[in-house]
Amino acid sequence: MENVILTIHLILALLLIGVVLLQRSEGGGLGMGGGGGGAMSARGAATGLTKLTWVFAIAFIITSITLTILATRGSESGSVVDRVTTEAPATDAPATDAPATPGLSGDLLPPASPDSPVTPPRADEPAAPATNP
Repeated sequence: MENVILTIHLILALLLIGVVLLQRSEGGGLGMGGGGGGAMSARGAATGLTKLTWVFAIAFIITSITLTILATRGSESGSVVDRVTTEAPATDAPATDAPATPGLSGDLLPPASPDSPVTPPRADEPAAPATNP
């Protein structure tokens, strides 16, 4: 049932787009005015397309409401907001006692060996000069 209404809804959307694009611009919106009316005015066709646009728009709104009702009928009662917890989410990352290095993440630090611990330089100390072995 829901698939049938969804198909009708999509067809109505395409028809509504087509009918709106076929209409003549009379308001002059975006600087593309409808031009001078004169003897070649298609006012009768414009009213027919306007009525058809109303019919398609009303049918589109009805199918939208129907799809919403059908979608909520099968779901659990309550809102998504009701299921939100106020607790902080648990992380899988282990806690470390190492000081945080500004600008570096844990993946970018060199692997530490038990013989030589890696400690970041403090901000008040000058950087050690590079030596070539």
